[in-house]
Amino acid sequence: MLSISNVTFHYKNQPLFDNISLELAAGEFAFLIGKSGSGKTTLLQLIYMNVLPESGTITVGQFNSSLIKKSQLALLRRKIGIVFQDFKLLADRNVYENLAFVLEVTNTPKRDIKRKVNDALTEVGLSHKRLNMPNQLSGGEKQRIAIARAILNDPLIILADEPTGNLDPETSSEILDLLMKINKRGTAILFATHNYELVRKNSNARIFKIENGKITKGFLKQSV
Repeated sequence: MLSISNVTFHYKNQPLFDNISLELAAGEFAFLIGKSGSGKTTLLQLIYMNVLPESGTITVGQFNSSLIKKSQLALLRRKIGIVFQDFKLLADRNVYENLAFVLEVTNTPKRDIKRKVNDALTEVGLSHKRLNMPNQLSGGEKQRIAIARAILNDPLIILADEPTGNLDPETSSEILDLLMKINKRGTAILFATHNYELVRKNSNARIFKIENGKITKGFLKQSV
């Protein structure tokens, strides 16, 4: 479902990735770990093709980085849910409007927008907050709304970029549990973090570790 094959990438003329490879199966949950500045966010950007590799290929479903046209990027990104550390909610819209906007820009029929938004809010346990503004939510609630936004289009994969970085330990654990629940329903998840306590909560998950421009693969004992 996701394949990174022999990818090399430089950032600001500095080498970042040197011939890296990674594969994630449909419905799999994996952690992406590494120190701050190791390239976790850039790797996620390569996956949703915000940037493209200098050599090698990235394949997400039917989309290939070597062949994709600019006009196809929007189609690719509908297959990918993205959860950011800083939530990226629109401050001037309430919770329902934040989620509906994602579907409106893809010309989803209004009747489907209402159903999909309500289903997503129910999934994350926040249907009662649908009319709240973002500044009326806690950090954990904002991240749950961001996860609801990420699952609106039934993505093949969710890319979670340090989704607990701004949250306390208890709330961080709740966010991980929510993503694991979504994963068990068939959505692949790549969870980028430097919080090894969270990784230890799910020691059966595969781990990809970025270090010195390379990716090593394993499980908890070998990687953390």
